[in-house]
Amino acid sequence: MGTTTPSTTAGLLICEHCDTVYRRRPLARGEVACCERCNFVLERHPRLGPDQLLALTATAMVVFVQANIWPIVTLEFNGRPSSTTLWGTIVTMWRQHAEVVAVLAALTLFFFPLLKMALFGWVFWFARRGERGPGFRSAMIALHYLRPWTMSEVFVLGAMVAIVKARVYFDVVPDPGIFAYGALMLLITVFGGIDLRQLWDVTRERRR
Repeated sequence: MGTTTPSTTAGLLICEHCDTVYRRRPLARGEVACCERCNFVLERHPRLGPDQLLALTATAMVVFVQANIWPIVTLEFNGRPSSTTLWGTIVTMWRQHAEVVAVLAALTLFFFPLLKMALFGWVFWFARRGERGPGFRSAMIALHYLRPWTMSEVFVLGAMVAIVKARVYFDVVPDPGIFAYGALMLLITVFGGIDLRQLWDVTRERRR
């Protein structure tokens, strides 16, 4: 997906699972084209255009910054409150010799989502003008491989479970950071339903 230009320019769709070839036709709003042989989703009608996707990316970036600078949770024990941010938690895990967990958390909760949003912004910025920006092919390949490595939803669910269990021992107050991550989780879910392959059809190579 996204690694090569699909055959849609010739009016054809090829199933990635069973290689069945179909003649392409325009889809109505909300319509989905599926393979009759293996039921794999071939194409969806694009609900959002490049302008809307760029605005959504900018919103996700703002929420991402807020999620990383605001505290996630405050624990209070014997009248002593203690709050931390995501990076504070990562640094604590590193100092407690949980280096592997700290690195995985930093990659999947910060660096990979940041890179993904930056690439989204890059391709959508040019796509709104019907063009493919420099490095378009490499960006599409990177977005394909980054898709399963943004785990904000796993973090939010894990944090909520931890907050519920910690209430047995501490006074726990969810801070704005966890709510920002919840909003980011919803935005990432929206991006997960976008078929980026359609950018090949609505863009063209830039004139030099």
